[in-house]
Amino acid sequence: MAVEITWWGHATATVVDSGVRVLTDPVFASRLAHLRRRAGALPPPEAAEADVVLVSHLHSDHLHLPSLARLSPGTLVLVPRGALAAVPRLRRLASCGRLRIGEIGPGEQVAVGRLTVRAVPAAHDGRRLPYGPRLVPALGYVVEGEARTYFAGDTRMFDGMARSVGSCDVALLPVGGWGPYLGPGHLDAAGAAEALSRLLPRCAVPVHYGTYWPIGMDAVRPHEFYAPGQEFARHAARLTPQVTVCPLEHGESVRLKVAR
Repeated sequence: MAVEITWWGHATATVVDSGVRVLTDPVFASRLAHLRRRAGALPPPEAAEADVVLVSHLHSDHLHLPSLARLSPGTLVLVPRGALAAVPRLRRLASCGRLRIGEIGPGEQVAVGRLTVRAVPAAHDGRRLPYGPRLVPALGYVVEGEARTYFAGDTRMFDGMARSVGSCDVALLPVGGWGPYLGPGHLDAAGAAEALSRLLPRCAVPVHYGTYWPIGMDAVRPHEFYAPGQEFARHAARLTPQVTVCPLEHGESVRLKVAR
């Protein structure tokens, strides 16, 4: 049994398990408002091929409407419950039949082919910034097929994190951000390693770093752009040497065997 992970940059990854393609937080843009893609080529067209898309929260670097519009017609997109009311353009993608959009909340699950996708809590501001105050929870997801893969989205560590996720084989953990300083509700490399020590998967793939950066700020704390992946691997080796950490380059894949 095996699962294949491809990291396209930021929080965008493809998980292939049991013949089902799962795409996380798709962003296929060279620029997001004041952010510019500084590393890695734009994902190729096949990156938009998916059987199900998981959107962790409504921030535009995770719920990116132009990228969702590139998906094949009829693709199932799972979003946090309340997203359709909070994001009118998302409603239009659903109402015109372009995409099948399903809302989901913590503890709920959806069957996709031979997979089960379960939503789990995340500790992060899930609003569609900078617009209105409508509160929509941020989510993580556990994808279960031949393997159990946890995609954390954006989150800080919180009580009950390991309990809500349960046992997992692979964890896709955010280890950085898109600017010189992380705001609240995020994991840095050290925090992600601490979360890893609670989750104890067999393998971990660091995401959410080394892709986007504010325009004109290339020289401001550049280590926060380049270093988080390797810093995470170093902290993880100290705290959880039994966990295999796989830092990937943009567009690189890793195939992980899972023994049950």
